[in-house]
Amino acid sequence: MANPLLIPEIRTMLVEGDDAGLKEVMTELHPASTAEFAEGLLVEETWKLLEHADVHRQAEVFAFFPPEKQVALVAGVGREKMSELLEAMSHDDRVDLLQLLDDDLVDTLLPLVARADREDIRRLLSYPDDSAGAVMTTDYATLPPDITVQEAIHRVRQQAPQKETIYYIYVVDDQRHLVGFVSLRDLIVAKPSAVIRDIMQEEVVTVRVDQDQEEVARELAKFDFIAVPVVDNENRILGIITHDDVLDVLEEEATEDAFHMAAVGTMEENYLDARFATVWRKRSLWLSCLFVAQLFTFTVMAQYEHAIASIIALSLFLPLCISTGGNSGSQAATLITRAMALEQVSPGEWRRVFRHELLMGAVLGITLGAIGFLRAALTPESMLRTADGDILQSWLLGVVIGSSVALICLWGTLVGSMLPLAFKRLGFDPGYASTPFVATIVDVTGIAIYFSIASWCLM
Repeated sequence: MANPLLIPEIRTMLVEGDDAGLKEVMTELHPASTAEFAEGLLVEETWKLLEHADVHRQAEVFAFFPPEKQVALVAGVGREKMSELLEAMSHDDRVDLLQLLDDDLVDTLLPLVARADREDIRRLLSYPDDSAGAVMTTDYATLPPDITVQEAIHRVRQQAPQKETIYYIYVVDDQRHLVGFVSLRDLIVAKPSAVIRDIMQEEVVTVRVDQDQEEVARELAKFDFIAVPVVDNENRILGIITHDDVLDVLEEEATEDAFHMAAVGTMEENYLDARFATVWRKRSLWLSCLFVAQLFTFTVMAQYEHAIASIIALSLFLPLCISTGGNSGSQAATLITRAMALEQVSPGEWRRVFRHELLMGAVLGITLGAIGFLRAALTPESMLRTADGDILQSWLLGVVIGSSVALICLWGTLVGSMLPLAFKRLGFDPGYASTPFVATIVDVTGIAIYFSIASWCLM
């Protein structure tokens, strides 16, 4: 979010031509801070600010702008200037940018980029969006295995300015097969005459180029690495994925899951910046589907019209019973979805999950049912009169409410725990088995359970 307090100050410096102050903003602050301060500037003002630093610093700041700001900046500058910026940007950042642009604009920019960079961009753009190849960078340092530590340090010093990270240096053979790695610490503490082959670590944790981004994120988090190498089927290194890229992946996946669990389609724009019609369309689609499903409650309740008319107290406890099922189902769905995200549970373990939630649902149902029984048993006599003028015994109403709450809670728990597993098995995002979806199913079926028990006990 832009800092409104500094925008007028930056604009004043731009108007007055305060080159020294603008250069200080660009060079003395962290690139993320500079991008934050400049986010509220117009496109022309932003480019004037960027021009007060060299192209490499411009690329660093540019990478921290939000996607919509980056697209606006590309559209507001000459192609030659943008091509220079693309060459200076880190390989993964520039690919992320180009994925946001129209194909026609990309086609006009690429011929202006150096051939090596152009080929690298095309290769990275060819990988599927959700794969490791789509988030990797080719800015990594390598060493052959048969040189000394002294020579290796010299080579790393030469490579460092062009690489995203040099903490891990990967050891490759003549065909770029990954044979090991050394850390910068290993090089510093080793004897200058030692050979890289003797000090490198041969057991390298790698990820495949076609591996899912979420799996890569879990792998990196599991081993607490700063970066992990990406290899092909022949164990040739293609790039690396750094911890900052993984954070972006985790944020995107968490955002997507949150949207799905709220029954909202995926939104890439900021909430307040998104078009009203777009937000309306994404929200109304799911709400309409859920609303149509909820209409079945009318059909179910119509089947028990006589019971509702005969015993008025039944309608008073209906929201209590139904909400219990929705709450227990949503709780179970959230727990199972999270467990699958952490690879603690898989669809193949549905029987184990079913047994666990069957017991848990039963215990929770008994607990809530007991509370429901006590509350129903305390119902005033004036509310227990039937349509025939008889007085319903409060303890009998308590049995109906208590048993209904218990069974609906159990049913909601089972539905909430099984739906995410079923969705995953069918190839859908388990996040779709979300709070509104589970609540709708349990609401409709819960009404049938409630009035079936009431009819059996009271009619």
